[in-house]
Amino acid sequence: MNYKQLDPSKTYLVTGAAGFIGYYLSKKLLEQRCRVIGVDNINDYYDVNLKYTRLDRLAPYENFTFVKGDISDKETITRLFEEYRPNYVINLAAQAGVRYSIENPDVYIQSNIIGFYNIIEACRNYPVDHLVYASSSSVYGANKKVPFEESDQVDNPVSLYASTKKSNELMAHTYSHLYKIPATGLRFFTVYGPMGRPDMAYFGFTDKFFAGESIKIFNNGDFENDLYRDFTYIDDIVEGIERLLTVPPTGEVKHKVYNIGNNNPEKLMVFIETLEKCLSNTLGQAVEFNKVFEPIKPGDVPATYASTDLLQEAVGFKPKTSIEEGLQRFVDWYVEYYEVEEKALEKVNSYS
Repeated sequence: MNYKQLDPSKTYLVTGAAGFIGYYLSKKLLEQRCRVIGVDNINDYYDVNLKYTRLDRLAPYENFTFVKGDISDKETITRLFEEYRPNYVINLAAQAGVRYSIENPDVYIQSNIIGFYNIIEACRNYPVDHLVYASSSSVYGANKKVPFEESDQVDNPVSLYASTKKSNELMAHTYSHLYKIPATGLRFFTVYGPMGRPDMAYFGFTDKFFAGESIKIFNNGDFENDLYRDFTYIDDIVEGIERLLTVPPTGEVKHKVYNIGNNNPEKLMVFIETLEKCLSNTLGQAVEFNKVFEPIKPGDVPATYASTDLLQEAVGFKPKTSIEEGLQRFVDWYVEYYEVEEKALEKVNSYS
């Protein structure tokens, strides 16, 4: 365990700073008086108001500089590195979503392949202490061996999104080998929490409930062989990144990949029942979703389950937030942010 405190005299470039993980990471760095340069193109993949709310909460920090720009624009990235000379780069900007990649492949190639290439090429031309970048648990594809370990074979992705993330890992390995760039890839496992992404299931289920609509569950209604997910709370993700930042890989090829997951997979139906309980707690009345069961979607995988041994070995950290605690925080935030409590109580009463 050799991680150190962050150095506030250094400059930290966070791409995707208006995104879910990018916002929380930027906030954590700023709270430690680090200088943060945040970059985001604020695309409309989901509600931009939420992105602007996140940025509004970062704006009061004197050490925060926001640049609206797209990582797929090489000129923009080169200019950023030239002007700010970041010591640490955390690349979280990406086109997210597995299902969306099936209908919209172009945007994934632009952001996740070309964008990542521009970042790592800039790290070559303007050397950095450490490049940390977002990979994904989706690289494991439909692997049946669990828990997923970083040494597992990951050559059979089942979505274009997963392919782009695997490509990032390959590019980072090559650049580390050729140009000695210290780079660490993080395979995130189903990140959730307050101010999260509205395209994620738990957020969508909550939206549907308050709109008085049914929720769709893509598991064929098969409770025995239900989908398993390693749901990881946002604070755990951020702490893992923070600790790894000061531990750049060493050795001949300065490239490592780590899982950041909860190491405690839950059945999707258990997660949904917990969300119902949390809503019941907040609203003071019993909540039950109206559920519609459908077949699993192309690109979805039956289970995600992270081994976090390598992460623990490297920085002495293992995610620990339970879904009960994490989902309660999400629900409390949601009700306050969207000011839905009164409407919700009417809705709950109409169901009973």
